Amino acid sequence: MRRSVVNEVIARAEGMMRDHGFVLPPFARWGPWELVRRAAGTRIAEARMGWDVTDYGAGRFDEMGLVLFTLRNGRPGDLAAGRGMAYAEKLLVSQEGQLSPMHTHRIKAEDIINRGGGTLAVQLHGSDGEGRFDEGRGGTVLVDGTAREFAPGEVLRLARGESVTLMPGDWHAFWGEGGAVLVGEVSTVNDDETDNVFRDPIGRFSDIEEDEAPARLLVSDYDLWLSEATPTGR
Repeated sequence: MRRSVVNEVIARAEGMMRDHGFVLPPFARWGPWELVRRAAGTRIAEARMGWDVTDYGAGRFDEMGLVLFTLRNGRPGDLAAGRGMAYAEKLLVSQEGQLSPMHTHRIKAEDIINRGGGTLAVQLHGSDGEGRFDEGRGGTVLVDGTAREFAPGEVLRLARGESVTLMPGDWHAFWGEGGAVLVGEVSTVNDDETDNVFRDPIGRFSDIEEDEAPARLLVSDYDLWLSEATPTGR
């Protein structure tokens, strides 16, 4: 993706979140060098809190992509111990018809919530005994706390305020219908680098073409930017 497109997408997502009454934490508005100065050595960098824009490496963001902001993220050690900060929270923006492709998680359980906008369409598949995608298998999920069986490939349509609970092995894809959707995610500790298992061989993060300066850093920028010495004059 071009950095200019990333900048535009983030600005649009900020506007949608604001329009729906969600106030992001201050670090969401930090420019690159302010984040470098203030976030190094904090939980912000360690937990990969912040902006994430992906086209899944396909180069067709309008058709297949997602904007995310990680508000908080716990510690894997706490999750393993069964106590402490074992949770995470995100906001996502899914455009109308913009696919987040079929995937599951090995560890993470998550509530996916329609926080505003259009209808959130969630396609579901079950898994085999080893957690692998099974085209012919359905399963059971919780929809607002009530168990609901789904057929293989069934599409749930969540109106504003509705949610679905997905466990490891629940394969799912989602997109917006009738307009962009502001999506909430409440989950166990999030690890986007190792805990996303896609049905098809695609990437989780995008390669960025630096055609202009970043307005906001992405979580995938942190290692490079935070490893460099603070430049003089910044």
